[in-house]
Amino acid sequence: MKTFYKIVAVVFVASSLIWTSSCENRKVTSNSSTDSTATASKKYACPMHPEVTGKEGDTCPSCGMKLELVSGEKEENSNEYFMAFKASPIVVAGKASTLSFMPSIKGKENEKVSLDIQHDKKIHLIVVSKDLSYFDHIHPQVQTDGSYEIKVLANGVNYSNGKFQSETRFDQGGDYVLFADYLPTGADHQVERIELKVGGTPYKTQTFASEKIVSSTDGYEVSLAPDGGKFFSEGTSHISAIIKKEGKEIATDQLEDYLSAKAHVVMISEDTQNYLHVHPNVAKGRLDLHTTFGRPGIFRSWLQFKTNGQVHTADFVIKVEEGAAPQSKPKEHHH
Repeated sequence: MKTFYKIVAVVFVASSLIWTSSCENRKVTSNSSTDSTATASKKYACPMHPEVTGKEGDTCPSCGMKLELVSGEKEENSNEYFMAFKASPIVVAGKASTLSFMPSIKGKENEKVSLDIQHDKKIHLIVVSKDLSYFDHIHPQVQTDGSYEIKVLANGVNYSNGKFQSETRFDQGGDYVLFADYLPTGADHQVERIELKVGGTPYKTQTFASEKIVSSTDGYEVSLAPDGGKFFSEGTSHISAIIKKEGKEIATDQLEDYLSAKAHVVMISEDTQNYLHVHPNVAKGRLDLHTTFGRPGIFRSWLQFKTNGQVHTADFVIKVEEGAAPQSKPKEHHH
């Protein structure tokens, strides 16, 4: 099953273009039918694991996501969704501000758009510096007017409830990119790419040319092992994520659920135009990722997992080569 995303002025598609979905007309589950027999016969599948099917209301046993109506059985919907964004006041490094996001429909801007919960949250907001040296994964909180807000903390102000919640900070100025990942009720997944200029002394730009597929974080060693030993642009790449502590591999049953999954993986191309958000399967005690990069080049990646109440973030540099992944299966959905 495909899942579709909206992005400002750019079309991203997981299978062959530069995103994980296409910006064609959205497809939406019909809410008008009262034929229970017809509803029962419709096919629902996990957006992350399309091989998992069931009935309306079921959830995926692998990742916990709600099964969605298969796109071929959905009715066409011409709604074009976007995320209206504003910062008040203008964001300056080290100073307080508020980031506001309003899910909207083009041409129906006054109509409120309700969002479904996906992996415990209504919006997953990924914040990266444009050079991809900085990463944050946070969750805007809904307001009475239907908007969603993130508090930007000033220097010296502590997080209310730890990192990776509903607050962020910008210690350095410069260019940043926000990816708002959300699901309007009755529609398909959307991703909005938003560029943000932060005032103040800019960060020193870094480049990532050398591959890095082993990362250390908080006393853990995390490595990525693709089938065939390489990452390829086409077909479905299967990647094992191996977590070790003190040289011993940790089985996935020792990982706590983090946002209804054993791990969250974000991959972004070096030009910030390709965005992949992957939730792994669990296979033989390991995390098993499967995704389609869609193009060759350098990707930065971050894998987050949780132990003893703490979220750990391992970062990687992935070199994706032109060509098809070995023994690739039909392209599967990821968002």
